[in-house]
Amino acid sequence: METAKKHFFIDISVMLGRSMRHIFRSMDTIITVTITPIAMMLLFVYVFGGAIKTGTDNYVNYLLPGILLMAIASGIAYTAFRLFTDVQKGIFQRFHTMPISRSALLWGHVLTSLVSNAISVAVIILVALIMGFRSSAGVLPWLAVAGILALFTLALTWVAAIAGLSAKTVDGASAFSYPLIFLPFISSAFVPTESMPTVVRVFAENQPVTSIVESIRALLAGQPLHNDIWIALAWCVGIMLVAYVFAMRVYKKKV
Repeated sequence: METAKKHFFIDISVMLGRSMRHIFRSMDTIITVTITPIAMMLLFVYVFGGAIKTGTDNYVNYLLPGILLMAIASGIAYTAFRLFTDVQKGIFQRFHTMPISRSALLWGHVLTSLVSNAISVAVIILVALIMGFRSSAGVLPWLAVAGILALFTLALTWVAAIAGLSAKTVDGASAFSYPLIFLPFISSAFVPTESMPTVVRVFAENQPVTSIVESIRALLAGQPLHNDIWIALAWCVGIMLVAYVFAMRVYKKKV
C-alpha cells in the first residue's frame, strides 16, 4: 500500500513537471492571462476610479480581489485547452500503456493550473503595489487569502477539466470560461452592490464571487470577516467536490 502511494506521488510529480515545462516553454500563456486583468485594473483605477463611489480613498485596494479572481478564471481556460489537446493527440492512451497511476496525468494538469495561476496572481499583486495598493494585513491573513485563492483555483480547474475532457472542439474546450471571467462584473468586485437595481443586486449578493471578494478584501484590510468567509469556503469546496466527481467520471470514460 505504501509503495503504491509512493509511486502515485512520484507519477504526479513527473506529470506536473511535464506540464510545467510546457508552460515555461510557452510563457505567452502566463503573459496573456496577466495582461488583460492588469489592463482592466489600470482602466478602472485611472479612468473610472474617480467616478466610482466605494467608500474608500484607495480604489485599487477595493478593486484588487476581483481582478485576481478574473485572472484565475481566465487562466483555467488553458487547463481545458491542454487537456483537450492531450485527449485529441492520444497522449492519455500512450501514457496509460506504461506502469503509471491512471489519475496522475489529470492531477498533473490540475496542479499545473494551481502553480501557473499562482504566478499570475503574484505578478498582478506586484503591479497593484506599484499602482498604490497597500495592506495592513499580517502573515496569517495573507496566508488565508492565499488559501482562498488556491481553493477557488482548484474549484474552477476541476470545472475546466470537465470541459477539456468532454469538448468536441478546441473552441468549446475554452469557451466555458467566458461567463466565469465576466461574473465579477455582476458582483461587489468593482462597485458596491447597494448601487445596483434590485434584481441585479439580489443576484450579485448571492453568487460566489461576491462572498469570496468580500472575504479577501476584509482580510487584506484587517477588517472583521463576519459570515462571508464561511459562505466563500462553502462555495469553493462545494463547487470543487461536485466538479471533481464529474471530472473523474468523464476521465474514466475517456481512458
